[in-house]
Amino acid sequence: MYIATILTNPATPVLDAATVEALRNAWGGGDAVWLNPGIAAEFAIPATPDNRWQVWEDLQTRGIDLAVQPAEGRRKRMLLADMDSTMIGQECIDELADEAGVGAYVADITARAMNGELDFEGALRERVALLKGLPETTIAKVLAERISFTPGGRELIATMKAHGAHAVLVSGGFTAFTTHVAQALGFDEHRANLLTTDGGLLTGAVAEPILGRAAKVAALEEITARLGITPQDVLAVGDGANDLGMLGRAGAGVALHAKPVVAAQCDLRVNHGDLTALLYLQGYGIADFVNM
Repeated sequence: MYIATILTNPATPVLDAATVEALRNAWGGGDAVWLNPGIAAEFAIPATPDNRWQVWEDLQTRGIDLAVQPAEGRRKRMLLADMDSTMIGQECIDELADEAGVGAYVADITARAMNGELDFEGALRERVALLKGLPETTIAKVLAERISFTPGGRELIATMKAHGAHAVLVSGGFTAFTTHVAQALGFDEHRANLLTTDGGLLTGAVAEPILGRAAKVAALEEITARLGITPQDVLAVGDGANDLGMLGRAGAGVALHAKPVVAAQCDLRVNHGDLTALLYLQGYGIADFVNM
């Protein structure tokens, strides 16, 4: 048995009963269940429809996301989340670079690295080198003035934790940011790279080894083993090429507002919804949400 989930952006709800019922009838689905009126609904189907991706493309033009996944084991016991452009709306290194006067140049490298066009580790070293001499206090300034949380993040983490899940933030960014984000959103633990400093200034280097694609997969393997669960019990979410390893290894890998090269390799794609979409995908309704 499979579950088809249809959802949209809670800020601009465009999902109507006619759309849900038309698709349910076309696919021979069971009764539709509204997880949040106007925002998310689901129904059971016996198999993955042959025209799934054509329907997905048609709905995308209307601002609606569609996911089809096995019904069994949908609710996960661990959340493994990327930080930049996933749990927050920015790329931290781009914001630091902007403060250093090299924002446009670094942002271009970041975009290419996240799209899989550049080696992540090499691209990170190149970008960090351009931050040499930047006061360490700039990090606090960026956190206070430039960083915003993606809508739905607190509800996602609080709801999953209330149902026994473990939440992990794993980033190719920096601990100076993950420490703040993890605490603010309620993550149980976090892993990221360490920016080195000397005399209150950034040295232009990052501590080795660099946490990249392989390290995110390693985090998934190590933490699930420690918790006594399996990768199948994990919901992973990210947007960049360095997230593909963990997205593919997790029981559910969600490409959230992801780069095209990343979304193309994931069955679960959220292009319009916010982070609460990850709750709807697990079958949680709005009445189940824990609001923070």
